[in-house]
Amino acid sequence: MLSGHRSAWRRRGRRDRAVRIAVPLTIAMALGVTLGLILAPSGKTTKVNSSSAASSAGVSSSAVNPNCSIIVPANPLSAKGLATPYQLTGPDGESPAATGCQMINSLNLGAFVQATILNPATGALSVYNPLVITAGTKPAIKPVVPKLPKNAVVTIEFGFNGTVLYQQGATGGALRQGNCTDGMPGSPFGQVSFCNGINFFRAALKMMHEGRLAVPSAGFSSKIVPTAGAMGTGRSCPTVRNFDMVDQDPSDNVTSLYLLNPATGQTAQDNAANTGRMGDAKIVFNGSDNALVDAFLDPALGCTPFMAPNLGDHGKLTTSQALDELLAARNQPRNAALVPENDEMVVDLGGGIDVAKTDLYRAEIGQAPVSAQNAASSSPAMFCQNLINVQGPFLAANEAALSKWASPVPTVGDTLYTFLASRLASSVDNLGCKAFGLTNPVAMVNDGAGAATQATINTAPQSAGF
Repeated sequence: MLSGHRSAWRRRGRRDRAVRIAVPLTIAMALGVTLGLILAPSGKTTKVNSSSAASSAGVSSSAVNPNCSIIVPANPLSAKGLATPYQLTGPDGESPAATGCQMINSLNLGAFVQATILNPATGALSVYNPLVITAGTKPAIKPVVPKLPKNAVVTIEFGFNGTVLYQQGATGGALRQGNCTDGMPGSPFGQVSFCNGINFFRAALKMMHEGRLAVPSAGFSSKIVPTAGAMGTGRSCPTVRNFDMVDQDPSDNVTSLYLLNPATGQTAQDNAANTGRMGDAKIVFNGSDNALVDAFLDPALGCTPFMAPNLGDHGKLTTSQALDELLAARNQPRNAALVPENDEMVVDLGGGIDVAKTDLYRAEIGQAPVSAQNAASSSPAMFCQNLINVQGPFLAANEAALSKWASPVPTVGDTLYTFLASRLASSVDNLGCKAFGLTNPVAMVNDGAGAATQATINTAPQSAGF
């Protein structure tokens, strides 16, 4: 178990966190992008000769610290702020080199930022992925300055491949200007944080309910084998609020991609122009539940994610965490998988329930606060029960289709099916579901390296004790 900020915070279940899609290791073609091996070549031949290559001195390739800080630029919700590189650095004033908080070390400690933009006049949505660089370096290529609509409402989400990412303002007012938060005072969320999510989702959901913002149906697929009973979602395509696909900490991390020059440690935005100029560039990305749905489950099940134009790539359609949340809100099942109070991102420093922290997290991604109404699906006990009773049968029923698809993490499971089964098993353990009288429904056979090669799921319904 890794220690938190100055050893003040210890995260539950961190040893099993590899089973979340945090270290994708295979190549998967989906959505017009390549999600591949960290440091996999882009296949281009033209290089960029950067005058700042010398700034890479001292870069490391292995983590020595689980936590990092990210420096948020001034006026982060503006076009200029979005185009100003965020800087990854060590916590408590420590340097990147001393802590491993460097983008060349993205497999372990990479930070990623994603913005989704709402045009309040038309309801149009767009995406922009601000660049993250290692503090003390320069971008391999200067970021594109996005053209924002008048009075744009912007949300910014952060993802991290380490344990805790702390926000730090480039100026005294930067975090206030962006309505930014990384959790409750002294009690960070961990891998994720936000800027202006509450205002964005308040505006977006209001426009959606008024019919002024078009969010599509999640869709149906004949490839999906529906499960018996009313608990599942039939042939509906999964969203990030379906128990079919969630894990112990739903709705976390982003779908941003960056290009990395492995010789210098410099990064650039992932777009067509930069890919053509950076011949030896490698794609680096944030492991996320969103990427799991958008790039693995959707194509495996014949579904399509919600996408919008990328303002940093000539309007090419792309995904985002906020788009996934809007799709989930538009198609939210009655038995919704909202962030539970025993999610390690929202518990207090001692691992206890913190309703205020849970409500803050939920508000930043457009979810309803904790209430008696949604406790029936997403209280700690009911989240555990639904995870077992909904996801277990869904995976078992769709084993054939999921087994044909590549695993996001072959060191965890050798197919998408065995990966998801292993992820379910670890989620049940990490959420402490045994405390509610529930048993882990997954039995696995692992190879010599510990990867699941077979998985059997007991689909008998279970009931949580209170």
